[in-house]
Amino acid sequence: MQDSKLDGNETLADSFQEFYINFIDQLPGIGLGLLIIILGVLIGIWMGKFFTRRISARTSDPLMSRFLGKAIRFLVIITAIMLALKAAGLGGVATGILTAAGASAVVLGFAFKDIGENFIAGIILAFNRPFDVNDTVEIGENFGKVKALEFRYTKLKTFDGKDVYIPNSDVLTEPVTNYTEDGFYRWSFIIGIAYEDNIDGAKKTVMEALRKDPMVIEDEDHQNFVIEDELATSTVNLKVFFWVDTKDFRMQAMITKGNVVRVVKEALEDNGYYMPADIQEIKLYGGEKEFPVRLAPNTDTSPKNN
Repeated sequence: MQDSKLDGNETLADSFQEFYINFIDQLPGIGLGLLIIILGVLIGIWMGKFFTRRISARTSDPLMSRFLGKAIRFLVIITAIMLALKAAGLGGVATGILTAAGASAVVLGFAFKDIGENFIAGIILAFNRPFDVNDTVEIGENFGKVKALEFRYTKLKTFDGKDVYIPNSDVLTEPVTNYTEDGFYRWSFIIGIAYEDNIDGAKKTVMEALRKDPMVIEDEDHQNFVIEDELATSTVNLKVFFWVDTKDFRMQAMITKGNVVRVVKEALEDNGYYMPADIQEIKLYGGEKEFPVRLAPNTDTSPKNN
C-alpha cells in the first residue's frame, strides 16, 4: 500500500517536473509571442490611423476612411495574434481557432444573423452610399445630420439633439432622402386672397417679394413660381414655391421660409390685397325660422373713463 502511494507521488512529481521543464523551454517562444502581439497592436493602431489619413486625403470621404481604417487595424491585430501563437509553439491552437471559427461561422451566422447583415451592409455603405458626413438626411422616420458610419450602425444627430443609431441593414434597405447632396430645397406655403382681388396682380406682387429676399435662390434650374391652388370657402388660395440653400438646413432654411411668409403677407397688404379669415355659414333646416342668439352679459366691472 505504501509502495503504491510512493509510486503515485513520484508520478505526480515527475509530471510536474516535466511540465516545468517544458514551460521553461517554451518561455522564449511565449515571450516572443507576447512581443509579437504587443507590436501587432501598436502597428495595427498606427496603420489604421495612417490609412485613415491617406484615404481621407485621396477621397475627401471621412466616413469611408474611418471605416476602412478600423477594418485594417482589426485585420493586423488578428494576424499578429495568429503569428504569436505559432511563435509560442502553439500552432495547433492557432489552427484549432481558425478551424473552430470556420465551423462555428455557420452556427453563429444563424444566431447572430442581424449582426452579420449589419456588418456586410456597413462594408457596402463604406464604398457606395447615398450620403456623406454632416449631410442632412431622412432615413425612414429619422431626420438629422449624419455623424458616423460604424461596422454595425449609422449615427444620426437629430435637430432636437437626439443621437439615433440606425442599423446599417436598415440604411441599405430603407428609402434615404438626402437634403444636402444637391444643395437646394424647395419650400412651399399657401396664402389666400379675397375673391374680388385680381389674381394675376397678386401673383406678380408675390414674385416681386420673393426676389427681394437675398436668401431665396432663383436660376435656370431652380425657378420660383406661384399657382392658383384652390377655391376655398372665403378665399382664392395661392400656392407659393421657392428655393433655398440646404447646406445648413437646420436653422437658416427655416428662418428664410419664415421671412418669406412674412414679406409676402406684408407685400400683399401694402398693395391693397385683402386676406379674409375663413367664413362659416350657418343654415337652418326644417321648420326652423329663427336662430336664437344670446349675448353673454358684460362682466367687466372696471371703471370707464368718460
